[in-house]
Amino acid sequence: MTELQRCDSIGAPPVPDKAAFPFVKWVGGKRQILPRLLEHVPSQFGRYFEPFVGGAALYFSLRPERATIADVNTRLIRTYAGVRDRVEEVIALLERYPYDETFFYEMRSVAVDALGDAEVAAWFIYLNRAGFNGLYRVNKRNVFNVPFGRYSNPSICNAPALRAASAALAHVELRNEDFEAVVAHAAPGDFVYFDPPYVPLSATSSFTSYARGGFDADEQRRLRDVALALKRRGVHVVLSNSSAPLVYELYAEQFEIVEVSARRNVNSVGNGRGAITELIIR
Repeated sequence: MTELQRCDSIGAPPVPDKAAFPFVKWVGGKRQILPRLLEHVPSQFGRYFEPFVGGAALYFSLRPERATIADVNTRLIRTYAGVRDRVEEVIALLERYPYDETFFYEMRSVAVDALGDAEVAAWFIYLNRAGFNGLYRVNKRNVFNVPFGRYSNPSICNAPALRAASAALAHVELRNEDFEAVVAHAAPGDFVYFDPPYVPLSATSSFTSYARGGFDADEQRRLRDVALALKRRGVHVVLSNSSAPLVYELYAEQFEIVEVSARRNVNSVGNGRGAITELIIR
């Protein structure tokens, strides 16, 4: 077994929340296209809603005073709750977790849903940082099934980043609900950012199994209808998605589509990775 993975700067003073950034890796994360995304954020808005929170790159960049972030992935939302409310416990646990293949598979098999939020957060962050490509994928029984990732020196625990995230999340409302329920009470002038599981560009490129049931074409159509209803009642709406033909079809009317370039690294074959076109829809 390898040496225990020490947390960076354990015991260091809290980092100001302005330094907060995503503490989990997430397929389709928005950090690299944030400048383009920020161009489409309204200059003023009421409450911020992000119903498919993922790594929360836009939330951490904006740090709005009033916000609801949500997801149907219960473990992800419990991870945010653990970091928000019990960050020192999360750090203490991660400090004890080694970057080791045997330990990884032991952790992967833990019945995590019966544990507290701090334990869920440490479990989630460890598997996210030590697993292949930072994927979060489950089977139909909701069992996490991503294999061990082979890295030279992965950062399992960044204590200053976790403390900064905790400070930035201090007043956020967390919800574990379907996206339509999350935005049901959005009021005129509020801002909703939808970053759903993308429509796959090919039959082998879909990584939508971050929760049981996935997110199919019918769900994409329901999302479009919800976005349109929000727009009609005066809510600011921005969406992200792939450049698949279905997306152009869904948002061809009453929406503006902006193409942006993003580099994605979810292909297991190195030369299959690279810049692709994604869409910002408003």
